Amino acid sequence: MILEVAILDIIPGQESDFQCAFAEAQEIIASMPGYINHELKRCVEKPSRYILLVHWERLEDHTVGFRGSPQYQQWKALLHHYYEPFPEVEHYSDISG
Repeated sequence: MILEVAILDIIPGQESDFQCAFAEAQEIIASMPGYINHELKRCVEKPSRYILLVHWERLEDHTVGFRGSPQYQQWKALLHHYYEPFPEVEHYSDISG
């Protein structure tokens, strides 16, 4: 299992619009092959910052399957214009046996 981690800095004043758009966009990601689950959390100290955590079965389910899909274009259209700067996305794997 792979954990995708993205810190999302939203343009100040657009947080509510972003949250509404994410409510729609999460249906897209949840429908993708290899998707397990996700969480979106809002930062207490910096209310324009969110963290998105997505569990995937394999790295390629995110990097190739999702990002290479037509559905990703919908995701992008819904969300990418809210980011400033564009988020860095990292992937993590378990180290325990």
